[in-house]
Amino acid sequence: MIIRAAENKEKKVEYIELIYDLIFVYIIGRNNTLLHHTENGFVEPSMFMAYIMCTLAIIQIWTFTTYYINLYGRNSARDYIFMFINMFLLYFIGESTREDWQGYHTQYHIAWILILVNVGIQYIIELKNHRGEEVHLRRIKRMALILLCEAALVALSIIEYDKLGTTYFSLAGILFGIISVSISSRSTCSGLIDFAHLSERIMLYVVFTFGEMIIAIASYFTGKVSFNNIYFCLMAFLIVVGLFLSYGVVYDHLIDREMNTHGIGYILIHIFIIFFLNNITAALEFMREEEIELLPKMLFLIISVIMYYVCLFLTVKYSKMSCRANGSFYLIMAAAGLGFAGIMLLIREQMQLNIAFTVIFVFAVFGVLYGFSKKLDKKAQE
Repeated sequence: MIIRAAENKEKKVEYIELIYDLIFVYIIGRNNTLLHHTENGFVEPSMFMAYIMCTLAIIQIWTFTTYYINLYGRNSARDYIFMFINMFLLYFIGESTREDWQGYHTQYHIAWILILVNVGIQYIIELKNHRGEEVHLRRIKRMALILLCEAALVALSIIEYDKLGTTYFSLAGILFGIISVSISSRSTCSGLIDFAHLSERIMLYVVFTFGEMIIAIASYFTGKVSFNNIYFCLMAFLIVVGLFLSYGVVYDHLIDREMNTHGIGYILIHIFIIFFLNNITAALEFMREEEIELLPKMLFLIISVIMYYVCLFLTVKYSKMSCRANGSFYLIMAAAGLGFAGIMLLIREQMQLNIAFTVIFVFAVFGVLYGFSKKLDKKAQE
């Protein structure tokens, strides 16, 4: 059975949603500062784990809010109030994301708990609007329960850190949310989600993430103007452009925005697309930091770029039927990725060459995707 999210016209992205997203630009920047503390030639392990947890937690907060707004948002006063409350709480999370994060652990987690409870309460309030609608009632109760259970796990992390100095419950809360929502979606009817609205909201978050990447590479433009300086500035800029264009081709030409789907898989894939884009941002900054050893920062860049494309190709599941790629396409892409990794490791000592080869790789992938999309457009016109 297919049920439409609303029998109304397509949901539009509202101004409040765009304003809400801006706070996440600030949080992305705060998360990335955790990676600027080195030990033995790479990021301090505790800082790296804090970075992973904070980045996934923030992306998950955004997805929980976006999912609710897509399902039941009405651009009402209530929506505005709850979203502004979350924005206010996110400032405390941002302020707690710092080098001495241990002293702000409780503040961070209390704000995180309140945000989860905030979204959970919105679902509970929504119950009265769907009396007798079994599909919606089941979905609402599941999401409210997931949010409140994750909030409980995050609360346990405060006690755990106070007693043991560990944060396993924080990571458990994130994983619980991801896994529970994924399992729950399997029994949800397609069409509850307005996929056009959801995909546009996610695209905008990806664009904001690229915006943070553009800000980060500003460090390449410092110092005296010289050929070497201009060269690295240009290469770093082209890497960002190539990554962005690849996403643009997939979103504009391949994704079926009218698909009937519960949308959870698309959200989960983008949690990791955004995560690896953040990693690429950090990796590009690392390339200019001499205190970080060459091999680990090169591996970090290679893995982040390849995993970004792996996740991007996973979105093909949500493409138009005529756009589905065959096995040979994926074999070519896999071979290209392995070749990229191998060559980058071989020439790692030659910074001018490896940054140029990264540009070649990202534009080669873009070229393949662009050619593929044009071929499909031509086929559709025939």
